[in-house]
Amino acid sequence: MHTKKAAAVALAAALGVTGLAACSTEDAREAAGKTGAPAPKTVTLVSHDSFNASKEVLAEFTKQTGLTVKVLKAGDAGEAVNKEILTKGSPQGDVFFGVDNTLLSRAVDNGIFVTYEAKGADRIPDTFKLDERVTPIDTGDICVNYDKKYFADKKLAPPQTFDDLAKPEYKDLLVVENPERSSPGLGFLLGTVAKYGDEGWQDYWKKLKANGVRTVDSWELAYNQEFSGSAGGKEAKGDRPLVVSYASSPPVEVLYADPQPKEAPTGVSTGTCFRQIEFAGLLEGAKNPEGGKALIDFLVSKKFQDDMPLQMFVNPVAKDATLPELFTKHGVVIGKPETVAPEKIAANREAWIQQWSSLVLK
Repeated sequence: MHTKKAAAVALAAALGVTGLAACSTEDAREAAGKTGAPAPKTVTLVSHDSFNASKEVLAEFTKQTGLTVKVLKAGDAGEAVNKEILTKGSPQGDVFFGVDNTLLSRAVDNGIFVTYEAKGADRIPDTFKLDERVTPIDTGDICVNYDKKYFADKKLAPPQTFDDLAKPEYKDLLVVENPERSSPGLGFLLGTVAKYGDEGWQDYWKKLKANGVRTVDSWELAYNQEFSGSAGGKEAKGDRPLVVSYASSPPVEVLYADPQPKEAPTGVSTGTCFRQIEFAGLLEGAKNPEGGKALIDFLVSKKFQDDMPLQMFVNPVAKDATLPELFTKHGVVIGKPETVAPEKIAANREAWIQQWSSLVLK
């Protein structure tokens, strides 16, 4: 969470550059010794705004090496990826975290990553491994969330499927993110493509537009400013009780409520979900590649994987990771999320976004 804890599901620490302690390996020191250069003292992690890790977990690695991780937060995932493409060969940092399966082909096709197999990658299921140049770190489901109080007060059943969202009783209730600028927005668009197919998804979006869907540029704006169900939304007087967010959002609302409720104040429309996988990769032209490799190893370690759910509110990918009780009690397991093959996303993503923009924004 950034800014106020009450602005639940911000999923990040404060924007900007943050100094964090992290791990290194003897490889970095040995490489420095061979060149005669001084051992590097920092490794830079470029990420979207939602990266976070507990100081306690990172401090364990500080004791081992003293290598410091400088975290450079570069906006939403789509914005952050675009910045790395523009600085290809002379990157802002050593490792990029947060490129997901909706944007992966854009990143790898532009050659921003160097192939590296993380130590401990054998603990990650092969289903998450989509490209040898990047390492899976976390997974989650992009879904419509709803404000339980709104629907209870209106005595209206919340929508549960894509079809429901286009019904008259939900007119002017939904806010989504622009898929050109936002990874949750792109995930939701891909979910509609998977659901309705190449011939049907555009007609579906015409129905959503006619039903008053509102579009904003980022998840932060949608959830914390427009959505009536978040604590941030209450402060901002958000008026939309439906928002594209994550299946893990309800546990976060419980975590940061004071006092904590017995049930989450928000729900998940389980028939509107798209499976997201996030990756980390070693950047081409990194100034500290050995430190970068060590950092990627750290991101898949059990310590980090166990810590991650309550820091970034996503699911770990490592088989031996343990979910916290908050997730098992208040989280929603999506049995059959929509998916689109990476090669199909690569071949059609830009055209789909352009078609979406012509339909929804004009």
